[in-house]
Amino acid sequence: MKRSVREDPGSGRAGRIGDDGPGEGGAVVRREGVTTRHLAPCLALALVCGFAAVPVGAQSVRSLVHSGNDEYTEGKYTDAEVNYRKALEQEAELVQGHFNLGNALHKQGKQEEAVRQYEQAINRAVDAETKANGYYNIGNSFLSQQKYQEAIQSYVEGLKLKPDDADAKYNLSYALDMLKQQEQQQKQQQQNKDKNQQNQDNKNQQQNQQQQQQKQDQPPPKQQPQPSPQQQRQMSQEQAERILDVLKNSERDIQKKLRVRQAVRPRGDKDW
Repeated sequence: MKRSVREDPGSGRAGRIGDDGPGEGGAVVRREGVTTRHLAPCLALALVCGFAAVPVGAQSVRSLVHSGNDEYTEGKYTDAEVNYRKALEQEAELVQGHFNLGNALHKQGKQEEAVRQYEQAINRAVDAETKANGYYNIGNSFLSQQKYQEAIQSYVEGLKLKPDDADAKYNLSYALDMLKQQEQQQKQQQQNKDKNQQNQDNKNQQQNQQQQQQKQDQPPPKQQPQPSPQQQRQMSQEQAERILDVLKNSERDIQKKLRVRQAVRPRGDKDW
């Protein structure tokens, strides 16, 4: 099971928030699920001084971040997101603004946006602790998306900055196990797919063979006997004889009619 932790957001240092709200300070290991690490408004001395140097604007930014943290602790992640974004509109380089906005997005399931905000925080942070926590939370976001290879890389980057991070080590081990299971599942799915394809190919081949066999088993169609050249000549002679007979009969008829006409003389004028 993935490891999650809890922390006191008002401790004035980079820390962690659990599902149960603010704790007594420091990390408390729990096993219910991955929880993001949270940056309090007064992340470091430089930020504290920044707030003090510009009373009006800085107070407004600090107030927005405080409100966002309270709403985050109460589970009002959408409201927390709004306040963090308002704070960043006034101070775009605010590390904890990007960091905690990433947490609020993470809680809403907007993992890709959360990763971008964590990256913004890492790029602007000056201390290794904050950068390490940023990589830890990026790893958690990837873990939520079952992108285990990316999660592993993020935990490794964080451990380079903070080698004694027990939670990162635990989640790294978990991600490695999940990656192994995922690869085994993908391998099994591919094997099943290949097997199904082979079965389909065999079935198609069998059907083709059956069709070919059926064609071979069918008797050949009967063909009309073709007359030989001698028969063709005989048929031509017979046809010629029939035509000649017809002509002879026609000629006899004509001769007969002519004889009949010669025998009958026309009547002339009567002699008186």
